[in-house]
Amino acid sequence: MSIETIKTDKVTWLNVTHAGKKEIDYLAKNFKFHPLDLKDSYASSYAQRPKIDAQPDYLFLIFLFPYYSRKKREIIAAEIDFFITPTHLAMVHNEELAPLINFFNTCKINPLEKDKYMAESPAKLLYEILNRLEMECFPMLDHISIDIKNIENKIFAGYEKQMLREILIIKRNIVNFRKTMQAHKNIIEHIIKINSPYFPQEHLRDYYRDLIDHTKNIWDILENQRQTIDAMEDTNSALVGFKTNDIIKILTIFSVIVFPLTLFASIFGMNTVNTPLIGNQFDFWIIISIMFITSITMLIFFRKKKWL
Repeated sequence: MSIETIKTDKVTWLNVTHAGKKEIDYLAKNFKFHPLDLKDSYASSYAQRPKIDAQPDYLFLIFLFPYYSRKKREIIAAEIDFFITPTHLAMVHNEELAPLINFFNTCKINPLEKDKYMAESPAKLLYEILNRLEMECFPMLDHISIDIKNIENKIFAGYEKQMLREILIIKRNIVNFRKTMQAHKNIIEHIIKINSPYFPQEHLRDYYRDLIDHTKNIWDILENQRQTIDAMEDTNSALVGFKTNDIIKILTIFSVIVFPLTLFASIFGMNTVNTPLIGNQFDFWIIISIMFITSITMLIFFRKKKWL
């Protein structure tokens, strides 16, 4: 059974990973959690959005936090569920969030850390967990900003076509990040306003207001990055379009120059008796000279018109 426990005098912290039938049955038997909340916590289920459910004996929370998959180059939402009673905090997750795993393992092996973060209440411990997970968002945002700056440099270095895929990858990651974080502010505000025995200390509300500030900062950065990458996409499209139009213009001018030469050669290539110049001692060179002069004249014309 994938359940680990850390205990202090005031708080018992349960770490439930990859919850299956045995883990869910354990929670149902020992804590009498509602079947619908337990159903949401199965490892095979996935919440589309965060939620809060205040029951008479406990508080049930679902949060989504982003993590980066290096293999897929994609920011993915990881779900973590919390069951909070006056003395217990049970977290249910699939071991996708490294800060969460590291924090639990640190408290498990280090008595000083355990006493520091688990000496007050499950509500204070929940704040520490959420704070660490939100702080982990900022390095990911920094990496996105660096990627956007690199794309900007490469766009103006002449790599417009190569940057199209990179722009789309970053846009997808920003969209996924926004979808993951968009409901956090409302959920935390609801926690602050809720009148329950799980958050009896008034000073804890200040801690949770700090989480709201972090969420706002994350959202503002994401909004700025979204606008920046949209501008980069527009710039990249304009540069690609300009180069494409330039190529089409050159090909059009080339075809306009070649067409009369082709027509001229076709006329003199007809098998007729009275074709002018044909039979002259220098007929080949005369025809080549006429075609050459025609080409030069058209090139001069296009240059004067500034089409070349």
